Amino acid sequence: MDRQEAILQLRDFISNYLKEQGLDLIEFLYRYEGRDLIFKILADRPEGGISLGECSRLNKEINRVLDEKAILKQRYTLEISSPGLDRPLATEKDFLRCINRNVKLFLTELINDKREIEGIVAKVEEDSVYIDTEGRQFKIPLLKIARAKQIV
Repeated sequence: MDRQEAILQLRDFISNYLKEQGLDLIEFLYRYEGRDLIFKILADRPEGGISLGECSRLNKEINRVLDEKAILKQRYTLEISSPGLDRPLATEKDFLRCINRNVKLFLTELINDKREIEGIVAKVEEDSVYIDTEGRQFKIPLLKIARAKQIV
């Protein structure tokens, strides 16, 4: 098995493992530092709010299982953390978690003469998010959102 296949297998394993724990894989990043491979995993509960203790426990458990299964034959470092309150919003699921919360959207094109919109997430449906701002509601297709985050 080549390196890329092993990394894809690892990503699938971690995603499934987290699902079994009632958690979502938010982000799976990796980079090389010399010969060492560094994995950075962002995990969270579907409704948000994973603790530092849970991240530590997951790190130990996943490291143990990876060592037993010997998926990777090289040295690696695994980092598991929370995405934080100001995590990026990208998917329908991300926006659903932010219903009735204040968000800021950076758009790929002008919508009602605006490239940035800040407001309250009113609802999410059909690959669009509805934002209440300044007494109006805007329907923004997810595909037209370059970046979004919750305002904390």
